[in-house]
Amino acid sequence: MLRSALAAAGLGFLTLVAGIVVNLVHFRFFEVRVVLYSAVLDMVLGAVFVSAVYMVLLARKLPLSPLEAGLAALAGLLLAINFAISVPTIIDRSLSIYLLEKLQQRGGAIRQDAFPSVFANEYMPEHRLVDIRLTEQLNSGTITIVDGCVRLTPRGERIVAFTRFYRQNMLPKYREIMGQITDALTDPFRNSAPAADYGCPRDGEQK
Repeated sequence: MLRSALAAAGLGFLTLVAGIVVNLVHFRFFEVRVVLYSAVLDMVLGAVFVSAVYMVLLARKLPLSPLEAGLAALAGLLLAINFAISVPTIIDRSLSIYLLEKLQQRGGAIRQDAFPSVFANEYMPEHRLVDIRLTEQLNSGTITIVDGCVRLTPRGERIVAFTRFYRQNMLPKYREIMGQITDALTDPFRNSAPAADYGCPRDGEQK
């Protein structure tokens, strides 16, 4: 029993390690379009590789039934996907991580009232935020860009319908933001007004 448990744990760990190795090689030497999608795919490829190695070389040596081996590999894959979401994706996207890195870059301290300027004037160009997010959405099929206009696709409309519903009904209604309890982020557009006329003509309209 103990031998089987150790074998299953080892197979799951090997699946996790293989996914991380594939991810490191991919990100180091090959093209990446969207970090999250690529990282998750790398973890799946690592799991496929380990499963193939198990079936060819290890199936007769390890005291695992096919079901036990499959569950161990699945557990390893779930851990690997959690790694893909929690490490490369978070480091790539997180504003919180940027805040900490910016503090370290500036000697460990920045005036609180300077952060709006830091985010607007430094964060966006340093991380090419607009270009990266537009690229991600193009590759996700949620937007198109034609003649300088960014438009939602039907898929994008469906995702927005879900996210708006979830935001308004499922996110915290009593959230602390800098000492104030508020529901502001359940509807961030509530008091929003466009700062400039940046609309595009509707389909079929003349520019």
